[in-house]
Amino acid sequence: MCGGVAILDFDGDGLMDIFLTNGGEFPGLKKSDPSFYNRLYRNKGDGTFEDVTARAGLTGSELGVSYGVAAGDYDNDGYPDLFIANAGRNALYHNNGDGTFSDVSQFAGLAKPADTLSVQGAWFDFDNDGLLDLAVSNYTVWTPEKDRRCVTNGVESYCHPNTYSNVPQRLYHNLGKGRFEDVTEASGFGSAEGKGMGIGIADFNGDGLMDVFIANDTERNLLFMNAGRGKFKEVGLTYGAAYNEDGNPVSAMGADAKDYNNDGFVDIVYNDLMTQGWGLFRNHAGKSFEYTAPESKLGRLSQAYSGWSLAFVDYDNDGFQDLYSANGDVDNLSPDSRQHDTMFKNVDGARFVDVSGEMGPNFLRVGYQRGAAVGDLNNDGFMDLVVTSLNEKPRILINSADNGFHWLTVQPVGHKSNRDGVGATLRLTTQSGRVLTSHVTASVGFLSSSDRRVHFGLAGERLISKLEIRWPCGAVQELHNIKADQILKVDEPR
Repeated sequence: MCGGVAILDFDGDGLMDIFLTNGGEFPGLKKSDPSFYNRLYRNKGDGTFEDVTARAGLTGSELGVSYGVAAGDYDNDGYPDLFIANAGRNALYHNNGDGTFSDVSQFAGLAKPADTLSVQGAWFDFDNDGLLDLAVSNYTVWTPEKDRRCVTNGVESYCHPNTYSNVPQRLYHNLGKGRFEDVTEASGFGSAEGKGMGIGIADFNGDGLMDVFIANDTERNLLFMNAGRGKFKEVGLTYGAAYNEDGNPVSAMGADAKDYNNDGFVDIVYNDLMTQGWGLFRNHAGKSFEYTAPESKLGRLSQAYSGWSLAFVDYDNDGFQDLYSANGDVDNLSPDSRQHDTMFKNVDGARFVDVSGEMGPNFLRVGYQRGAAVGDLNNDGFMDLVVTSLNEKPRILINSADNGFHWLTVQPVGHKSNRDGVGATLRLTTQSGRVLTSHVTASVGFLSSSDRRVHFGLAGERLISKLEIRWPCGAVQELHNIKADQILKVDEPR
């Protein structure tokens, strides 16, 4: 499952940089030579990137096999920090603001059971105290000593997930001054076990509190609704987001949460293995979810693909969230295991069509893709992709759409709220009266962390009549008569 991606501006120069996680040798679980090191690439602004891993102190040579990465400014100093999920101990790297990072894992108190395999992290402020907390999806209990050997038709293969035990997901409360408290049990987050994979963060019921969706592999998906006062309730079954339309669990991998039909409520998507059909859940006014993969054509379109990281992304700036997925089967035991990625275009918020063939030969490279993140790497208003593949170089896919459609990218800066503005909801009204909504989060897909700036495609419109921002602390801010085609930095009112 290795190969996480983070798109972040680690040095504050306004350009998105790239961080990649990497594996390790077996059975020792060591990054024994540079081929296993994690990597940080600084965006030089001229279409090239510089490897600054060693200078930054992010090789991860002291870690084992690294999976997901989550970027977020947990101490509100203006520089994004990095959480890395691992087999073995998890790691937290503090951004020192001078191009270097320090491993503060032990001091921070993000410990977990040593034999738990963590997959992904997601930063969010669950109690709106202005400090980013951390949710972690865990897959199972695993060490090389406990490894199982499985054979299919005389050929060694990966064991079925049912071979492994379920484990609780974890929640850490930010106490300030660089310290965290494990509130998994006290919050109710540990009440439901699973094989956690991708994490989607959003305020699904509009109560001003951030909720957590966790996709699970061969187990029911989990939806933790934030009840306030540090408590969560798992409601995936009652809300209709736990299973597919047949009431079955699937091998859910990546997850994302965005408003795909522009009705003002945040919807959920996940991808999974071939023949299972990816899942799409339409949010009904924050009270329940409806499984809409069949009517949206997503179920049929996805049958031939095994998806891992995925993201809602308006790649053509028409104002509807399209769906990108990084694909490739689990192993190489079937003739169609090497797969290309897919882009499913959102048509009027009602259905999807496959436009992968229009994305160019680099997009269509076949392989075993895993991690992927979305971000505007050249600040041109069209969203780009960074994708990892097992045993191959990652791809930086620059979006060359330039179809004349307009856009607005909003970079919120919190003051009373967390500095990243994670959890802020944005409601944009164009001059013609069209309304688009989104929210601030970096947790997108599988193993990965995307550009936290909020991107709106505006189609042919050049002027935004009103932009309303509801900050996590409760403040509501309005801006009027905003010109399109710019990156708009917005400070929370002090």
